[in-house]
Amino acid sequence: MTSLDLLIRGASPHPVIGIADGKIATFTEAPAREEIDATGLLVLPGVIDSHVHFNEPGRTEWEGLATGSRACAAGGTTTFFDMPLNSTPPVIDAAAFDAKRAAAERESVVDFGIWGGIVPGNVGDLEALRDRGVIGLKAFMSNSGIDDFPKSDPATLRAGMQRAAELGMLVAVHAEIDHPELRRGTSIREYLDSRPISMELEAIQLALDCAGETGGPLHVVHVSSAAGVALIAEARRAGLDVTAETCPHYLTLNEDDVLRIGAVAKCAPPIRSEAERLALLEAVRAGDVQTIGSDHSPSPMSMKTDPDFFQVWGGISGVQHLLAHLLDLDLPPEQIARLTAANVADRFRLAARKGRIAEGLDADLVLVDPAGGTPVEAATLHYRHPHTPWLGRTLRGRVVRTLLRGATIFAEARIVATRPGRLVLPQRP
Repeated sequence: MTSLDLLIRGASPHPVIGIADGKIATFTEAPAREEIDATGLLVLPGVIDSHVHFNEPGRTEWEGLATGSRACAAGGTTTFFDMPLNSTPPVIDAAAFDAKRAAAERESVVDFGIWGGIVPGNVGDLEALRDRGVIGLKAFMSNSGIDDFPKSDPATLRAGMQRAAELGMLVAVHAEIDHPELRRGTSIREYLDSRPISMELEAIQLALDCAGETGGPLHVVHVSSAAGVALIAEARRAGLDVTAETCPHYLTLNEDDVLRIGAVAKCAPPIRSEAERLALLEAVRAGDVQTIGSDHSPSPMSMKTDPDFFQVWGGISGVQHLLAHLLDLDLPPEQIARLTAANVADRFRLAARKGRIAEGLDADLVLVDPAGGTPVEAATLHYRHPHTPWLGRTLRGRVVRTLLRGATIFAEARIVATRPGRLVLPQRP
C-alpha cells in the first residue's frame, strides 16, 4: 500500500483507520504522513442531518449557510440537507436550485444536499429539479408559515407524489392537517392544545394513502408521537416504502418545558407531554424510527416576542447538538450511527459514498469523548442568533474532532475547515 495521508489510532470500535485521498483506505497499520492519537475516544460516521433550514439565499439574517454549516461541524455533522424553504426564492424550480447551490458552494464548510419542494402549480418543474440533483421533494399539508411556499391540498399532494414516483424521487411530508377551528386564545397552552396528535395522525394517513396509490417512496419528517410512528411501522410491515424521522427536541423536551421556556421551544408539530416523550423514545429504541434530523429552523429573537403565541415564529435551533442529545439519551453507539448516518445514506441513495465507516467511502468521521460533557452555552453556539431551548444543560459526551473527507474541520473547540463543502448527489434508482 502507498503511504496514507492520515492514520487514526486507538478509537473504538475501529482501533486503526487509514485515510488516503479523502476516503477510508484501510483498517490496518500502514505508513502515514499524519497520525491522530484517539485513545479512549469513540469514532462514529459523520452525521448526515437530513433536515435543516439555513434560509439562504433570501433570509440569511435568520441563519445562513456560513453560520449553519459551522454549527454542523462543531456538532459532528459532516453533511446536511437544506430544506426548500425558508430561503427566497424557495427551491421549487431549477433556477432556485442553482442559486442555493452557488451559495452553499461559496459558504458551507461541510458537504450538503438540497431539497426541492412540491407546491401547487410546480409539478412541471419536478423533472428539472431531479436532473439538477435534489435529494428529495418536500410538501406541507398545513400552512408552512411562508407565503411563497403554500401547502399542498390532497389533489396537489397526489399529483406531486405521482410525478415524483414516475421520476424515481423521494417525497417528504410535514405531517399535519390544518384545523383552524381548534385555535382559541393566544397563550402557549392554547397553542399546544390547538395541534393535537390527531392532526398528525390524519396527515400521516393521507400521505400513506397517496404513497400506496402512487407506489413512490415516502419519508415522514419530524414525527412527534409514538402513535404516528406506529402508523408508519404498520405501513412498512404491509410493504409500503415509507420511513419515519423524528428530532431530538421531541425526545428530550416535554410540554412543561415549552410552558417554562416559551417561544424558543415553539415548533410544529409541538412538543408533547412527558408520557408521549417517553413513548416516542421507546419507539426509537425499538427500531421503529429510521432517521433522526435536527429540523434546525432558526430566526431572530425579534420574531419570538409576540404576546400572541400563535404569531411567534415556530422553529427550534438544534443542529449543533443533534449528536450530543443522542449520546446524552444513552442510545447505543451503533444505533446512533444508524439513525444519523447509515440509514440516512441508505434512504437518500448516498450509501455508495457516505454513511458508514467502511473502505472506499468518504472519510467523514467524528471523534467523541464519551466521558466528557457538552455544556450548552450561548457563547459556544455557532448560530447567527445564539438561542436554543437547551441553554444551561450539560449533555454527556463531547465532540473532540470532526473530519470531512479526511480533513479536520473542527478540533480543540474551534472551526479549522480549510476546504469548501461539496454538493452530494443521490444515485438514480
